[in-house]
Amino acid sequence: MELTKVKSRVVGVDIGVAVTTYAVVDLRGNIIAQDHFSTLEYPNLDNYLAVLCEKIINLVEANGGYESIRSIGVCCPSSNFLTGCIENAANLQWKGVIPMAAMMRDRLGLAVALTNNAQCTALGEQAFGAAHGMKDFIVITLGHGMGSCIFSNGRMHLGTKGFAGEIGHNCAVPDGRLCGCGHHGCLEAYCAYKGVVRTAKELMEASAEPSLMAQYETLTPELITECCEQGDALAIETYRRTGEMLGRGLANYASILNPEAIILTGSIPRAGRWLLETTEQVFNDTVFHNIKGQTKIVVSSMKDGERDVLGASVLAWQVKEYSLFL
Repeated sequence: MELTKVKSRVVGVDIGVAVTTYAVVDLRGNIIAQDHFSTLEYPNLDNYLAVLCEKIINLVEANGGYESIRSIGVCCPSSNFLTGCIENAANLQWKGVIPMAAMMRDRLGLAVALTNNAQCTALGEQAFGAAHGMKDFIVITLGHGMGSCIFSNGRMHLGTKGFAGEIGHNCAVPDGRLCGCGHHGCLEAYCAYKGVVRTAKELMEASAEPSLMAQYETLTPELITECCEQGDALAIETYRRTGEMLGRGLANYASILNPEAIILTGSIPRAGRWLLETTEQVFNDTVFHNIKGQTKIVVSSMKDGERDVLGASVLAWQVKEYSLFL
């Protein structure tokens, strides 16, 4: 009888708006090797895929070889686990429906699973982070975009077509700001990267009060946080207003789903108390009274780059094994 050799490693890939990170990960979640490159340098999808796959092959061959790799998991905004496609991403430079999992499988000869960054982040948090041991929780990704993943009774809830959890595209302000998705008033247009910056600019335009934020040609949420630390009143008001919107949105979400915890990830929650104190206050003032005080709001302690490639690696273990090289 010939024994089947169990492959002990997978590849996790995080396709971000600005940076793509990829890693070889073992059975215990140890990152054996990791690297990254600029997503923005490849506006042509075919060129991007050629570079990504070449870099994955080089990393794999330098760290145990192809024979050790079981499968590949990919984390990417606006991706659908059920179809393996990136579907009309608002914040990526490639538009339309892209069969990314199939395209990578054809180039690499290995099984590829694809899902959105919120779902990958949730998988990473459940396996290695703040959601470890939890069955009912929500992960919110808050950076260039705003997404979420719902875990119910220990399982990821995808919905009929795979798009459950799009909290960022709930209408927060009727006839409000235009969102990247094409609708007006979405929560993402107020709480994600561009929304925070726009709030800051609107406050400066409407006020005669001087602001440290005005000195920056290209304003970012990180710079706004720095201005908060220096006591800038308009910067502080920027995050107070963002926290109001976020707290109300999370309270509505929690009132429907009754999670044990809401875990915040991404760049925007790094604003810390300037954002989170108001968020928590408005959340507690707004959430259904019977679950007030029962839902924790937690900021992830995992590193962004590690969490997402680890979540992608968890996804890779869940796809049916396939290889052209058996």
